[in-house]
Amino acid sequence: MRILLVLGMILGLAACSTTTSGISIESSNQSVVIGNPNLANRLSIEQANVSVVNGLLKAGVPVTSQIDSDLNLQYRFYWYDAQGLEVSGSDSPWRQVVLHGKDTMTLQAVARSPQATQYRIYIRKADY
Repeated sequence: MRILLVLGMILGLAACSTTTSGISIESSNQSVVIGNPNLANRLSIEQANVSVVNGLLKAGVPVTSQIDSDLNLQYRFYWYDAQGLEVSGSDSPWRQVVLHGKDTMTLQAVARSPQATQYRIYIRKADY
């Protein structure tokens, strides 16, 4: 599984835009798009956990620091319906976390609408 993740990261790096400032992971196929290769070298992303809680999609994405020092990160989820359209009001604010050296943390959120069947998470380095 890790080989697929690394391959996805390499392919994502080749196709990334210079305006992207972090890492994006899409739930439907676990594709990873890397806009910040420096962050990608410092962070490992595992297979996401997805469940339904009270009729709402819940996503958890485990991330692991590959360095000895703290990583100040921000992340946010976007939610999409079965047709791939963004669910109205689905954008959440950027959440800030500190991922300590060599530690693992699960970035998670619950959709606000039962129409959400897919998600995309964006992860970027915090500017503080």
